[in-house]
Amino acid sequence: MIDLVFETKRLLVRRWRDSDLPYLMAVYGDEDAMKWVGDGKPLNETACAEWLNVTNRNYTIYGYGMFAVELKYESGVIGFCGIVHPGGQEEAECKYAYLRRFWGQGIASEALVGLIGYGVTRHSIPFMIATTAPENIASHRVLVNAGMVKGEFRNNEDGSYTQVFEYTAPSQGSQN
Repeated sequence: MIDLVFETKRLLVRRWRDSDLPYLMAVYGDEDAMKWVGDGKPLNETACAEWLNVTNRNYTIYGYGMFAVELKYESGVIGFCGIVHPGGQEEAECKYAYLRRFWGQGIASEALVGLIGYGVTRHSIPFMIATTAPENIASHRVLVNAGMVKGEFRNNEDGSYTQVFEYTAPSQGSQN
């Protein structure tokens, strides 16, 4: 797989392809799943197609962005994970979303561990965040299982709050 970014025990993580649009729509068009993402509304085909364009630009600008996640021994995309800078924020932010039938199997944590390792080793990103709704306890567990630490709340423009999780890479101090 030429566009492979990294792999884990069960997963292949690769760059997005234009042919991934139906998978994007299956994940990001799911109203129940999307209640935890962005404004809580599912994305339509136009928004998913634009996200493909944004991701391609991120690959050019940063060398990373969102990636497709596949099981090693089954065909098809089961979800997405990636490192982004939403709204141009300085901090690199880990994002993920999966088809609901793959929730609760440790896939999100497994992919996130690989994603963090990829960001640190391949792109020298020493600090990453992830954000969740304060009441999204399942995502809190995923992030903690992947080595992130619960941080502060972030105030949103609409008066709501977002829970921030943080990952700081261990120092690579000089060896004497």
